[in-house]
Amino acid sequence: MDQDDLALALKPFGSSRMLPKAAYVDADVLAWERQHVFSDWICIGRASEVPEARSAKAFDLGESGVLVVRGEDGVLRAFENACRHRGHELLPCGSTAQPRLLMCPYHAWTYELDGSLKNAPHFKNHGDFDKSDFGLFAMPVTEWHGWLFVDPSGRAGSFAEHVGELEDIVTRYDGATLKTPVTHTYDVAANWKVIVENYQECYHCSMIHPELCRVSPPTSGENIERKGAWVGGWMELREGAQTMSLDGRSGGAMMARLDEQEQHTVMYVAVLPNLLISLHPDYVMSHLLIPITPDLTRVSCSWSFPAEVADAAGFDPSYAVDFWDLTNKQDWAAVESVQRGVLSRGYVPGTLTPREDAVYHFVTGVARGYLEGRFAPRRRVAA
Repeated sequence: MDQDDLALALKPFGSSRMLPKAAYVDADVLAWERQHVFSDWICIGRASEVPEARSAKAFDLGESGVLVVRGEDGVLRAFENACRHRGHELLPCGSTAQPRLLMCPYHAWTYELDGSLKNAPHFKNHGDFDKSDFGLFAMPVTEWHGWLFVDPSGRAGSFAEHVGELEDIVTRYDGATLKTPVTHTYDVAANWKVIVENYQECYHCSMIHPELCRVSPPTSGENIERKGAWVGGWMELREGAQTMSLDGRSGGAMMARLDEQEQHTVMYVAVLPNLLISLHPDYVMSHLLIPITPDLTRVSCSWSFPAEVADAAGFDPSYAVDFWDLTNKQDWAAVESVQRGVLSRGYVPGTLTPREDAVYHFVTGVARGYLEGRFAPRRRVAA
């Protein structure tokens, strides 16, 4: 990565440039990000995917996977999804199970739900073999308002420090009690950072999101400064609009503990590096990003509603799903076009308008991470 180009990205807001071209197209950069960014606290899914004792699921991390198990004691544990014998996955990526033991389907090495090796066939009389040396490699895991986060490196430190003051914003949406009846998966032909940057501004909304602009003024709201490894801000709903839907009406119910402002706004947050959260008065939408290649990102978009709404007879989540599926596809077309443009021979990183301050917050955080060797929570977002 060219240090002078990174220095341009870190100049004061108004004179800075976007990240160097290599940040979006170079395989070596993505390999560095996998080692230094997607190896600290990252989101892997919803806690409801591992709902009860003795449930397990294998989650995709891009190049590898993580196996999350809720033990007989109800405690969540996370392991590298690789047998200690010859590396075979214990569960296929994306699959779930309710095992009493974890058995490798290749050579039948068997593990307790706490990751300790229980049995390795034909090693009974092997004098140099000690089962305690071959437990599964564990990693920190935590539940946060219904989302699952893991720390593959084991060095990320406190998760509370990672999210910082975002805790105060998210808590009133009672995310841990929400139910998630719908998830869509999209393969987007763009670098993961292009998707995050698009999410951080509505400068583009009047050009490609007519439906969104009918229910939320694209110039409304503001970005906020708080501690933690995240960037975000809020936008208003138009007068008479209850939520983000094609007609502005809600097919659900208002969250019970929201204050006056939260009842009339939508909060958009990017929790670095890979979780985008949209907090609506009546539902929560999240995008989970997994980079596959420098120019391909898998995005899982989920819609979550209060349990009493999701469980009600005849409830139809399409009022929220249809709106954002349309808006998502409009965004995917835009970011894929950006990716193709960045690949052009003459591309030079551009500057930002005053309405793209949250993009600046994200870009400078990434640039500092490249220079310092890892992304880390910021004590305060630079204005």
